[in-house]
Amino acid sequence: MKYETMIRKLIMIGMAMGVMMSCKPEKVQYASFDEYPVRTDDLVEMSYSPAETVFTLWAPNADEVRVLIYEEGEGGHPMETLTLDLGEQGTWKAVVKKDLKGRFYAFNVKNNGLWLGDTPGINAHAVGVNGQRGAIIDMNETNPEGWSADKAPALKSIDEAVIYEMHHRDFSVHPSSGIEHRGKYLALTEQGTRSPEGLPTGIDHLKELGVTHVHLLPSYDYASVDEHSLEAGKYNWGYDPLNYNVPDGSYSTDPYTPEVRIREFKQMVQALHQAGIRVVLDVVFNHTFNTEDSNFEHTVPGYFYRKTEDGQWANASGCGNETASDRPMMRKYMVESVRYWMREYHLDGFRFDLMGIHDIETMNAIREAAVQIDPQVLIYGEGWAASSPQLPEDQLAMKANVAQLSGIAAFSDEMRDGLRGPWNDDALGAFLAGKAGNEESIKFGLVGAIEHPAIDYTKVNYSQKPWAAQPTQMISYVSCHDDMCLVDRLKASVEGIRPDEITRLDKLAQTAVLTSQGIPFIFAGEEVMRDKQGVHNSFESPDEINVIDWHRLATHYDVYTYYKNLIALRRHHVAFHMGDAERVRSGLSFLPVEQENVIVYRLQDSRDEWKDIVVVLNARKDYAKVEVPAGRYLVVCRDGVVSEQGLGYAYGPVTMVPPQSAMILVMQ
Repeated sequence: MKYETMIRKLIMIGMAMGVMMSCKPEKVQYASFDEYPVRTDDLVEMSYSPAETVFTLWAPNADEVRVLIYEEGEGGHPMETLTLDLGEQGTWKAVVKKDLKGRFYAFNVKNNGLWLGDTPGINAHAVGVNGQRGAIIDMNETNPEGWSADKAPALKSIDEAVIYEMHHRDFSVHPSSGIEHRGKYLALTEQGTRSPEGLPTGIDHLKELGVTHVHLLPSYDYASVDEHSLEAGKYNWGYDPLNYNVPDGSYSTDPYTPEVRIREFKQMVQALHQAGIRVVLDVVFNHTFNTEDSNFEHTVPGYFYRKTEDGQWANASGCGNETASDRPMMRKYMVESVRYWMREYHLDGFRFDLMGIHDIETMNAIREAAVQIDPQVLIYGEGWAASSPQLPEDQLAMKANVAQLSGIAAFSDEMRDGLRGPWNDDALGAFLAGKAGNEESIKFGLVGAIEHPAIDYTKVNYSQKPWAAQPTQMISYVSCHDDMCLVDRLKASVEGIRPDEITRLDKLAQTAVLTSQGIPFIFAGEEVMRDKQGVHNSFESPDEINVIDWHRLATHYDVYTYYKNLIALRRHHVAFHMGDAERVRSGLSFLPVEQENVIVYRLQDSRDEWKDIVVVLNARKDYAKVEVPAGRYLVVCRDGVVSEQGLGYAYGPVTMVPPQSAMILVMQ
C-alpha cells in the first residue's frame, strides 16, 4: 500500500506538472502579420529596481530570445546570458533578482532557426556609446534639480505660436557665439553669452527675439555620427534613426556615460522653459537608418516595414524603407514614444518628418494621446512623401487630408514656393523675384490654407482647393533646413541682385510669413542673414557651411530688429493670428490692386485694439500705388522698419509703398 500511495502521488504530481506545462504558451505559427498579437501593456523592455531588473521583449514569431548582460557599453564578452520565457501576447520575459545598475544589455532573437543580430530592442530608454547596447540605469537619477517643478510656459491659444527651427551645432558651434558648450545640449542652458560685439547669443538671443517654440532637428539617438570621434566634427542633420527613445550622444558632453545625455537634454528643456520657450522635437518615424540590420528587423522581422507587391522593401521615404504605421504594434510604438518624450523629457510638441507616409488613424491617435498630457501640444509635419507610399492616398496624413487630422498642422509649400520659387529649381524665382502670377499662392498661405471666398484656387500653385479646416493647421514659412536657405535662394533666383535688395526681400518674405493666419516658422539664423554658401542640401556638409556666424548679428542688426519687432507685433495683436476659420473669413479681406506683384489685405478683428489694419506686400522694383479705405493711418511698418509705436502717418484713399518692401497701416 505504501508503494501504491507513493506511485499515485507521483502520478498526481506528474499530471499537475503536465497541466502547468500545458498552460505555458507555446510558439504560434501566424499566417500573416494581421494575426500577430498586440501587447496591451506599455512597451517597456527593461525595468530597473535595486532588487530586480525585468527584461521584456515583444517578439511573437521568435523561436527563442536571450538577453546578454555586459560590463561595458561596447566590446568584451557577456558576463551573463539569460533565456527569456514566452508569455502572453507574443511577449518574452526574464527577471534578474539582483542589482544590475551600471550594466549594459542586448537582446538576441532566434527566428526560423537563425540567430538575428544583437539589439538593444526597439524601445531602449538609455544606451551606451553609439547606441549598440541598452543601459541599465535609474532614470530618477537623471533628473536635474527642480525637474519635478518644471512646467512649459502657457499660451493663451496655439495660434500664438512662433516656431524657430534649429540644429544644435549650427546654432552654437561657432566661436563667435560666446558659448562654452558649443554644439551641445548645454549650449541652450548658458545665460549671459554674447557675441564679440557684445550682443546676446544663445538662449538670451532666443528670448529677446520673442519666439514661443524652439524646433530641434532630430535629437534622438541617430546613426550617422560616430560618437567615438566627435573631435572629427562629423556633421549630420540626424534624419537616420537608430534608437527613437533616447537622446543622441553626440550632443552630450559624455556619450560613454548613459545618464549624461539624458540629464543634459532635460537641463536644456528646463532652461528653455524658464526662458518662456516651449520645445518641439523633430521625429522621424517614417524610416530607419538601415533595414536588415535595424532594431526592428532584429526583433520582429518584416513586421515594422511595408513591402511592395513584388516583395521588395517599400521606399516612400527615399531612404531605403518605409515603416508600417498602419500595423497595430507600430501605431502603438509611435503613440507611446510621443507620450514618453512628453512625460520623461517634458517636450511640448513634435514635427513629423514625411508625415504623408503615416496613416491618418495613427496620427490622430498620437494627437489624442498627446493632448491628454498637454492640451497645448503642437503637432505638425510634412504633408507629403518622397514617393507614393504603400497605402491608398485617402488613408494617409498627406496635406490634402489635413482637414481629417484633428489639431495637426502641415507645411504650406504653396506659400513657400509662391514667395521664393519652385522646390525643384533653385534658379527660378517667384514673387520675391518680381515674377507675376504667384499672388494667389501667397494669399492661400495668408489665410491659413482654409476655404476663403477671395482666393482663386485655380491659380494656386499646388493645391486647387483648401486643405485646412482651421488656420492653425497650416505652417507658414519661406525656408527651413531643407533646400537653400533664404539668402542663398535669393542670390540664386534673382539675377544681379544687390546686397541691399537681398535685405529688403528677406524682410518682405518674413512679413508675409509672420502676418499669415497660419503658424509662422523661421529657420535659425535667418534673422542674421545666414547663408550656406549656396549649398542646396547641407545635411552632411561641414560646419563651415552650416554654422551661424554670430558676427552677423551686429552686421545685420537691422534685419534682426525687424524680425524681433514683427514677432512682437504679431503676438500683441490678435488680428494677425485670429485662430479660427470663420473669424478669418469675416475678418481678413483682400483689397483690389492694379499692379502685378502687389498684395493688399485688410484685417478687422473686434478683439484687437487695432480695429482696422492694412498690410501691403510690394515685390516690385518701383513704388506701388495702392488704394486703401479713406482715413488717417498710423504707419507701423515701412521701408524695412517696424515700430508698434508708429513711424508717422499716412492718409487714404491712396498711399505709396516703397519698392521690395512691406507696409502695415493701422486706421486711426
